[in-house]
Amino acid sequence: MLNKAILMGRLTSDLELKQTPNGVSVCAFSIAVNRNYNRDITDFINIVTWRGTAEFVSKYFKKGQLLALEGTIQTRNYEDKQGNKRTAFEVVADQVYFAESKNSSSSTSNSSSPFSPPKTDESPKGANFSIDDFEDFEEIDDDELPF
Repeated sequence: MLNKAILMGRLTSDLELKQTPNGVSVCAFSIAVNRNYNRDITDFINIVTWRGTAEFVSKYFKKGQLLALEGTIQTRNYEDKQGNKRTAFEVVADQVYFAESKNSSSSTSNSSSPFSPPKTDESPKGANFSIDDFEDFEEIDDDELPF
């Protein structure tokens, strides 16, 4: 069986990092993705990130910024306020990447950088890096970047 989603789109809102009662970081958001065959049609895809990935996206991404991600499509059943049974579809993103350079990002985004978080096999799924692995972008001079 194969369940892999690879998406690129723009964030529809600023991100809010939340904690579960057990202290696990989670960040839920949506991205706007244009269809290939008709650029006038946009799909809004719900995304969920956990642990280190959630901390990473909430710190470095802003509304309108282009991002790419890899994850899996998951469903969950729930009951709404009227007692109706519902099913939610969402992508649980394991990896999130910057998809535009600092110069081409929107004016609302001040912390973009065109690199992606490193992968390590020792981390649990959904937490492939530590937020401490990254330097603050304000400390990096643009002349030091290789692109």
